Amino acid sequence: MELITERLLLRPWRESDAESLYQYAKDERVGPIAGWPAHRSVEESREVIRNVFMQEGVFAVTLKGDDTTIGCIGVIRGAKSNFPISGDEGEISYWIGVPFWGQGLIPEAMREVIRYSFEALGLKTLWCGYFDGNEQSRRAQEKCGFKYFKTNENLYCPLTDEVRMEHVSRLEREDYFAK
Repeated sequence: MELITERLLLRPWRESDAESLYQYAKDERVGPIAGWPAHRSVEESREVIRNVFMQEGVFAVTLKGDDTTIGCIGVIRGAKSNFPISGDEGEISYWIGVPFWGQGLIPEAMREVIRYSFEALGLKTLWCGYFDGNEQSRRAQEKCGFKYFKTNENLYCPLTDEVRMEHVSRLEREDYFAK
């Protein structure tokens, strides 16, 4: 399945995306703020594609007309989520390479994933989280209609072996359709 926006094509991941993934995921400004360590090799990126990204609801973010992966966005439903949610709820997560920060691409991708989640999948609630200090992620969520729900003070992040503060927001189906 592919999702299309004004500037983006959101498509399934392929193992051949490993080099472009590595180019952006090796940057220390990308992964650690999102809760995962910077990638150390193309092979590590390939493993992440195989074991994490190649699943239903997870999309490679590419610019229209350029098939190079510049980020990732996904909606993970129910028990597969990082949150304790039911099968008719989903968690949206995302990141984008540093050269594409500040261009409104992630909010654009999020709006399409939100539409897909409520209209095609019929989900009732979408959840998002961001770690304390990640103001770009907070702003992206607010731009897309997510409202603050709660803060997890001492959340253990196994991928980085750290305890962090996570802010959680949500968007209800009724609020989406009311707009």
